[in-house]
Amino acid sequence: MTRQLVSSGSPYEAITGFSRAVRIGPWISVAGTAPLRGGVTAHPGDVYGQTRECLTTIIAAVTEAGGSIDAIVRTRVMLTNIDAWRDAARAHGEFFGKIRPACTFVGVSRFIDPEWLVEIEADAYVL
Repeated sequence: MTRQLVSSGSPYEAITGFSRAVRIGPWISVAGTAPLRGGVTAHPGDVYGQTRECLTTIIAAVTEAGGSIDAIVRTRVMLTNIDAWRDAARAHGEFFGKIRPACTFVGVSRFIDPEWLVEIEADAYVL
């Protein structure tokens, strides 16, 4: 089976040896995606803006791997402040309100960069 790797250009990909997304057969798995734009944290202090940034990167990776937003079947939203879940949920709903993938919100202590308030993972299935 063919293994397709997708890079988003994140500086962390080469350092840690990971791909933004991997497609094997009909499955696309997207790694934990931080709110980076051009290697810099986007929307500092703004959970809503950071969530939108993460989802934009995820959808681009899924699309590059041959999928689409409609193929996304699961998301995992990790927040350093779980009390801010409504801001992240609002952004998530703007992208996925009609698709409604399985979704989990989880509170975590922190990420690699303390400016990151959210990271998101996703899985997609392409027929």
